[in-house]
Amino acid sequence: MDIEGRIRNLGNVDSSALASAILDLDESAWLENSHRQQAYKEHRDTESVVLVFTNAEAWPELLVEKKQGWDHLIDVAGPLMHAIIREHYSPGGTIVRAMAAKLKAGGKIRPHVDAHPSFSMGHRIHVPITTNPRVRFMIEGRPHQLEPGQAYEINNQKMHSVANRGDEDRITFIFDYVPPEQLGRVAA
Repeated sequence: MDIEGRIRNLGNVDSSALASAILDLDESAWLENSHRQQAYKEHRDTESVVLVFTNAEAWPELLVEKKQGWDHLIDVAGPLMHAIIREHYSPGGTIVRAMAAKLKAGGKIRPHVDAHPSFSMGHRIHVPITTNPRVRFMIEGRPHQLEPGQAYEINNQKMHSVANRGDEDRITFIFDYVPPEQLGRVAA
């Protein structure tokens, strides 16, 4: 969503249960769904545990599908997502994407703007799980350091990229929330 500015810090969140669940995942869970890596060249250095994802081909019908990661993380991710929504957004909308995303050590997500029409309608929320000092999240050419224990909304309608020059993977939980006032635009 094209929010005011590049990024908005939503403040402190207790992501400890979600972080534990993600870090305890078996490596095979990260390989169950490779759609993002295959469909979007920007994400080829990533792995994802996807809980829900919008079926882009069904657009403008808003069809959200449960994916392989649902059973792995929904018990801890669901309460955290709903707490963030309650505190910062109008209730009654829909979570159209939710995933744990890993950017491998030495990897990068090339500069891009999230182009599908659903991205302009939804708030893109990042909850950092792990990071290191050599990770740079760039929005419009400006660096941002996203810290665990915080939640952020990014303006995904501006050019953004991520580079992980560190020796450890960077993991972020990402979800897209389409508020009720935007849902009416989908049906129109």
